[in-house]
Amino acid sequence: MLGIASEKKDKGLIQAEASLSLKERTKAQRKRAAPDRRRILVITGTPGVGKTFISNLLASKLEAERISIGELVEKENLHIGWDEERKTLIADLERLSRRIKEIIRNRRKTLIFEGHYAVHVVPPEKVHLTFVLRRDPRKLEKTLKNRGYNPRKIRENLAAEILDVCLYDAVNMYGVEKVCEIDTSRKKPNEVVEMIILIMEGKKKCQVGLVDWLGMLENEGELDKYLEDF
Repeated sequence: MLGIASEKKDKGLIQAEASLSLKERTKAQRKRAAPDRRRILVITGTPGVGKTFISNLLASKLEAERISIGELVEKENLHIGWDEERKTLIADLERLSRRIKEIIRNRRKTLIFEGHYAVHVVPPEKVHLTFVLRRDPRKLEKTLKNRGYNPRKIRENLAAEILDVCLYDAVNMYGVEKVCEIDTSRKKPNEVVEMIILIMEGKKKCQVGLVDWLGMLENEGELDKYLEDF
């Protein structure tokens, strides 16, 4: 009788383990099959257009995680040296790209990557939308001066904004269908964030080609002032 009871107990234990194993496998399969509802967003633009403040505000609204490309480079030593003239770290793009892929793979919430060269390190196939923030070069110049940028760095960034460098790079890397341009010149940060959310919800159209600083400055006779070195 003891042998029979023991055998029944063993069978029961095996069945329980098999049932638990089946539940675990089913759970794992459901997890793999579940749609990935998070979003991978990129906020880019010339230094001084408001990327950091706006991406922080957007992250708060979406309960997302903001990742500053510049901060990541500095914090994790993902650089190959220091540019003395521009007073900035020189990012190791290859190592940085690998690290970003790792972050995307391991995080489960919506991610907002922020930085003026983010489009060169965040993989196109993972990105849902990219927002290129723009700003009137005359207002941008004041911001950069207030930051203490040296004259050369100011001229380079103003030229980049006037010549649509960040917009061109975003479209070139991600395709025009994933790129949305937003002029922040006369908008408050919360208005910019609301516009981004409306675009994400499909309630507002995602567009490029909204600004023409080159034409504006040329018409006002100020273009040579900003591009005399180029």
